[in-house]
Amino acid sequence: MKKTFRANGKLLLTGEYFVLDGALALALPTKLGQNLEILDNETLSDLQMTSFDKFGKPWFTSSYALPDLSQLTASNDKIGKRFSQILKAARDLNPEFLNTYDGKVAMTHLDFPRNWGLGTSSTLIYTIAKWAEVDPFDLLKKTFGGSGYDIACAGADGPINYAKNGDSQHFSPCPFNPPFKENLYFVFLEKKQNSREGITRYRQKVTENSPLIGDMHDLSYGIRQSKTLKDFNKCLVEHENLVAKTLELERAKDLYFKDFWGEIKSLGAWGGDFILATSERSEADTRAYFLEKGFPVFLKYEELVLERV
Repeated sequence: MKKTFRANGKLLLTGEYFVLDGALALALPTKLGQNLEILDNETLSDLQMTSFDKFGKPWFTSSYALPDLSQLTASNDKIGKRFSQILKAARDLNPEFLNTYDGKVAMTHLDFPRNWGLGTSSTLIYTIAKWAEVDPFDLLKKTFGGSGYDIACAGADGPINYAKNGDSQHFSPCPFNPPFKENLYFVFLEKKQNSREGITRYRQKVTENSPLIGDMHDLSYGIRQSKTLKDFNKCLVEHENLVAKTLELERAKDLYFKDFWGEIKSLGAWGGDFILATSERSEADTRAYFLEKGFPVFLKYEELVLERV
């Protein structure tokens, strides 16, 4: 018997860090994600896992005893222990999960390079939760933690409004379909940031009831409602300035793209992974600019964002 589970990747367009304290965020699920394939294997008495990258090359293998889920082998011990933690957390939520000696083969397949920051972990959490028939948000809380917007994106069919209220989360379809989306591009900076360090920095600067939470909420709404690229750019600049001032960090545009004619917005952990670039010039001219700067990964909005039909 074969089972397949699918999860979308994620991009956080607005509300980064502030989403932890209840600010409205606009999140974009991506067309690129991860699949989890499960096969029964009567010749086995353990769980064998293999993770494949976007090129179909295995980057991690491991095996776990059944039914106790202890690690038997792992090509990377740290990752193997993390897998074991996730599986045991899923078992805690559903005692029936993998509670027999029936062998299984599990395979994960990524659509994007692992270093792109589109949700290697969140897509894994979501697919394992679906396999174990547990709430993916509960599994996230017992493993990686975080705001949960990435888990909401994993199962969404288009852009979402996302807000966190204490231990609960609220999300709904967002009618974000900008008429100027042909002017929007995503560029990979390949400057990985530590999101935990970013959150720690944010916590040092912002209290839970700070008026900045309301300011960020308003900016998220403004970006969502923008009808023209000019209005959208204005909101992006205000959003970038708010985060930069709060965290006492320089904007990506000031660091790398001072001579760029459009606007630049960081996404996710500030200063790393992807940026959003807006441009009224041709796609060819815009692509050439970033290529000359040393950033060859350049994707159109419609290439990356999962849009609601």
